[in-house]
Amino acid sequence: MNPASISMTLRSPDATADLAVAIGACLAPGECLLLDGPIGTGKTHFARHLIKSLLLENEDVPSPTFTLVQTYDTRAGDLWHADLYRLSALDEIEELGLSDAFDSAICLVEWPAKLGPLAPESALTIRFRLDDTAEESRQVELQWSDAKWGRKLEMLQNV
Repeated sequence: MNPASISMTLRSPDATADLAVAIGACLAPGECLLLDGPIGTGKTHFARHLIKSLLLENEDVPSPTFTLVQTYDTRAGDLWHADLYRLSALDEIEELGLSDAFDSAICLVEWPAKLGPLAPESALTIRFRLDDTAEESRQVELQWSDAKWGRKLEMLQNV
């Protein structure tokens, strides 16, 4: 199947948070979001708001930059937030147990290029870019090949 995509401008960090909450509301175990983009474009901000929107109890949501993976028990099921920036080999990803989590948990993966061939084909890729026209704005592209994402993302017309 050919990839499909949606592009949008998020005018503020609040708009990024709103998008995260909207997408979070439709996630289920076994689904993966690949969060791509340079440092400082909003990947962790997006992930933090998505996670907080699903938590059973309010808790701190730190960046997994140094721990590599943070796990959460959410109302939608287990959620894994991974930051692969510091990894250099595929076997390190296997050691984290991320491949197994792709089947059983909701997974948010920052720096997904590090996954190489381990990236789930059914994942939704969200690419973040700085917007040259406004400091707080971000250009975001959502891309997928699994038809379920087209159905799930129909709600974005209201975000």
